[in-house]
Amino acid sequence: MEAESRIERTPILFAHRGGKADAPGNTIEAFSLALSNHATGLESDARLTKCGNVVLHHDRHYGRLFWRRQVKNNVLDALPSTIPTLEKFFSTIKGNFDLSLDVKDSESTDNILAIAERFSFPLKRLWLCHPDIEKITAWRACNADVRLINSTAIDRIKEGPERRLATLKEIGVDAFNLHFSEWNEGLVSLCHRFEVRSFAWDAQEERQIKYLLKIGVDGIYSDHVRKMSEMWSEYQNKNSKVS
Repeated sequence: MEAESRIERTPILFAHRGGKADAPGNTIEAFSLALSNHATGLESDARLTKCGNVVLHHDRHYGRLFWRRQVKNNVLDALPSTIPTLEKFFSTIKGNFDLSLDVKDSESTDNILAIAERFSFPLKRLWLCHPDIEKITAWRACNADVRLINSTAIDRIKEGPERRLATLKEIGVDAFNLHFSEWNEGLVSLCHRFEVRSFAWDAQEERQIKYLLKIGVDGIYSDHVRKMSEMWSEYQNKNSKVS
């Protein structure tokens, strides 16, 4: 039986780090290519430099082998040009898409929101992701429009998924993000009962993406953008013939 309770009628297809299977992750090249390959969402990681710039970079460090430096301990000019600022992202990447940011430095949130507003990026399409409930609660208190994601793992939820989802609904969190392997139809339905979206990350294989679409998740993160968009088209065609 196909799931019909999806909150996002069309699931958001997030290109993880811009779809790093097709181009170097978290680069302008990757983000541009992902949109060409029909991603409906882009995903990246937000960090602060020593001088307060928000940059899109996954690791705490940059550089190779014996020349490793921490992003937060260096000014923007010291970073490789391949690491884009959030300003450069918004000034370069145009189109109709959602943006999910894994907030690595929680102090960067005010800067992220200010930059998004400066470039007129709709906050209803900006998703800020973090495992810490207290931080997410504080972000919601500061801004009513930005989308918030609690990214975690089932074994880290001491109170259990149902109690966690009740808390997320209470504080106004929009999505619950788990590794693709932790999702099942019952858990997706539980999310939707609390009006919280179900997001799944690290879905790289066709069978994984097909399963997630079948059980009704609201968002998928994958390195393989074309594969993900093709699986969604296949899913739509299959279900249009059934109906």
